[in-house]
Amino acid sequence: MGSTTEIHLGSQATATPRTVPDLLNAKRLLGKVAIITGGSTGMGLAAAKRFVQEGADHVFITGRRKDALEGAVAEIGKNVTGIPSDVAHLRDLDRLYESVDGCGRKIDVVFANAGISQRAALGTVDEKFFDLHFNANVKGLFFTVQKALPLLKDGASIILNASIATIKGFPGISVYSATKAAVRSFARTWTNELANAEFA
Repeated sequence: MGSTTEIHLGSQATATPRTVPDLLNAKRLLGKVAIITGGSTGMGLAAAKRFVQEGADHVFITGRRKDALEGAVAEIGKNVTGIPSDVAHLRDLDRLYESVDGCGRKIDVVFANAGISQRAALGTVDEKFFDLHFNANVKGLFFTVQKALPLLKDGASIILNASIATIKGFPGISVYSATKAAVRSFARTWTNELANAEFA
């Protein structure tokens, strides 16, 4: 149920999100530095592998499980650093960006991909379940982007992992769907707010 929205920043900003065509073997990321949260499995891992394939100079991936993160780094094989991190914890995000800053390069791409998706009927949702989703999918995504801003290169891209669940109304995922509606709102707002931002 995933979908992504891309926001371009600074002098190369676009007024609206755009769809990027899938061009096989195009080295569109040659020499670029990228961050992918939730990059140890699923869509995040697939994106990390593709980024390296398309010439990324270095990709930083995060994951909550050390074994999965180490496995992902091994699978990607080159130009990758795995940072243990839970986006719901701001200190983990601080540690991520300290590592990125330590490499002495600006960030070209941030893919805010990490998130939680669990099913529960409305009558069974408790506070822990609710907070689990909003902490990862809303708070975590928000601060992933906010904390990246000082390290972004002019013309950088921010990619947000959204979902068709925001418009379909699938039973059993009302909390998840609400978090992804927030992500869509962030995309619309940040597209305008950051359009004229200046980055180093």
